[in-house]
Amino acid sequence: MPDPSLPLAVGALRDAVRDALDGGPAVVPLPRTTAAPVPAGTALVVRTSGSTGTPREVALPAAALRASAAATHARLGGPGRWVLTLPATHVAGLQVVVRSVLADTPLVAAEPGARFAPDGLADLLEPALDAGDAPLYVSLVPTQVHRLLEAARDGAPRGLAALARCGAVLLGGAASPPALLRRAAEAGVRVVTTYGMSETAGGCVYDGVPLSGVRVRLAPPGSSEPQGGLGHRGADEPGAVGVVGVVELGGPTLATGYLGGDDATAAAFRTDDDGARWFRTSDLGRLHPDGRLEVLGRADDVVVTGGVNVAPAPVEALVGELCGGEACVVGVPDPEWGQAVVAVVTGPASSALDVVDDTELARVRSVATTRLGAPSAPRRVYRTAALPLRGPGKVDRNGVVALVLAHEQHVHEARG
Repeated sequence: MPDPSLPLAVGALRDAVRDALDGGPAVVPLPRTTAAPVPAGTALVVRTSGSTGTPREVALPAAALRASAAATHARLGGPGRWVLTLPATHVAGLQVVVRSVLADTPLVAAEPGARFAPDGLADLLEPALDAGDAPLYVSLVPTQVHRLLEAARDGAPRGLAALARCGAVLLGGAASPPALLRRAAEAGVRVVTTYGMSETAGGCVYDGVPLSGVRVRLAPPGSSEPQGGLGHRGADEPGAVGVVGVVELGGPTLATGYLGGDDATAAAFRTDDDGARWFRTSDLGRLHPDGRLEVLGRADDVVVTGGVNVAPAPVEALVGELCGGEACVVGVPDPEWGQAVVAVVTGPASSALDVVDDTELARVRSVATTRLGAPSAPRRVYRTAALPLRGPGKVDRNGVVALVLAHEQHVHEARG
């Protein structure tokens, strides 16, 4: 029976998801991009963000969604009530609906299309927190948590205070800067970082540790041979720990494949001789001695400067820590270095991009050189009011490069 407390569109979506999980027609939240048939057993057809190329339609079977929800609830400490603040056209938002249906608990949801605001989140959370004993879970992206923290600092603490009362806050969609996680923890928020994608039914590695049944291994870039990893050959195998490789994920949460993309499916989803299926991501990672996975960012985001490969993620974490915002590090064409390492960080800005002063740049370069090595030290650092996004919480790196190039071209022309 539809929940009268839900926005009409969300209530209808929840009913459709319930039917799809029980064998009914697949839920397709966005217009189809291909005419390819939907495989039997598919419950959701979700579109990728396109961050690795052309967006593709991913077929997620009901079995994968059920396995994902069960493993998530087990990791969090049991089923609870869920709050939908993310678009229900992407896998993260849809998974909130799936978990609510399978937990058979009420779903709390904002009006579709409503703009996220700290006080608006408080309006959603406060009645739900006061209405039941079951824990309240919410999925957010780092930008949303940053806004809650900034609002609290500026004298509007309701949203952050309500978030701190939740049983868990799943944080994914983009890398979470260490400074952001530290501030959230100091505010009493139980953050659980998640890593995954549409092809893995959303997050399947929580706080660096795979969910039950999920396996992680690494493969050398450009090779199809894995190096071993958690759930495969053992994380303590020589060469498995500390080695940087392309992250591959296996287990019961994998998608069937891409609709209308047999070649793409064959390239991304691979089956070992023992019948185990794996999805090859576009991300670089390394395993720590305790088996925890550290994701270093997409393989094709690596900046090659002076012949040295620089992974953006560690530099972004450092710049965010030092400059107090969300950072994106990109490679910009440079006649001397091939690519120059350039950082763009959020903060007060009087134009599209403001260059930081020489003192701040020198500090960033000094700390980066000491901690990460001289090639990782940004040549230039800019501030912007907000980073361009593609999909919920995903920074549009091409958009950042375009911003930098346009700014530097303007400066060059102004100087004559």
